Amino acid sequence: MRRRDFVIVLLGSTLLATREGRTQQQRLLGFLSAGSADAYAPFIDAFRSALSDAGYTEGRNLAIEFRWAEGHYDRLSELTADLVRSQVEVIVASGGDVVIGAVKAATTAIPIVSLLVIELVPKRVEFVCELVPDAKVIAGLINPRNSNSGRNAAALQEGALAKGLQLHVVEAGDEKGLETAFANLPSLQAGALVVGADPFFNARRNQIVALAARYSVPAIYEWREFVEAGGLISYGPSLTGVYCQIGTYVARILGGEKPADLPVIQPTVFELAFNVKTAKTLGIAIPPMIVARADKVIE
Repeated sequence: MRRRDFVIVLLGSTLLATREGRTQQQRLLGFLSAGSADAYAPFIDAFRSALSDAGYTEGRNLAIEFRWAEGHYDRLSELTADLVRSQVEVIVASGGDVVIGAVKAATTAIPIVSLLVIELVPKRVEFVCELVPDAKVIAGLINPRNSNSGRNAAALQEGALAKGLQLHVVEAGDEKGLETAFANLPSLQAGALVVGADPFFNARRNQIVALAARYSVPAIYEWREFVEAGGLISYGPSLTGVYCQIGTYVARILGGEKPADLPVIQPTVFELAFNVKTAKTLGIAIPPMIVARADKVIE
């Protein structure tokens, strides 16, 4: 299971039926995310494209109701209730256990397509060790408001122990918390930082990258988009590819396939990316092995 970072699963086995008052050509889809619309814009484009390729186009035979918590997890219950009241036919739950839990608590009648997080944290710790071989202490950033936080902390500890490193876990659940967490890194003597997977962090990736630069800390992230924003290195599945898969999966449900019969889908594209300019600024020479393995090099 360590090889996979995400799998796409279907929760609930209700057969899809056309809602009263809506024709077969007018389908309504719900999309709930713990993140923000701006941060997820390129992934939503991929999602829409996959749906369109399958014959479902917004404004013609499909409408999508988007709800964004923007990192405020306390909003998820009401946002989910709003989607249920809208009588959507399928709900895409994006943001891990915290989003899935909110949707499952609100409905047992609407099929839920979700991303099941399976961490690659130990592998990211390995890459950090290759980048900063002299580091004896590392830090891991997690969001205590996310129900995945305990699992993320355990995965960080596993990776650190495997490499003989001391680990400090720092927490942040809002913008001020991020400032405090990074300000504490020098006193912890952390030689590198592993940023955990979290929708709030993804939504605040520009702030996180800027803080890493301010405190000159080498950091590894889950998504390539952090590296494109100026982060040092990332390793994880292609989000664009994942959301294409989700779109195709949802289209199969809308097309009449029985939810209970659909398989779990694994990501097919994993990306290792690094930023050359950021490495130079930090005085880090990218090891040849990472250069050879990299899928994306940002100059």
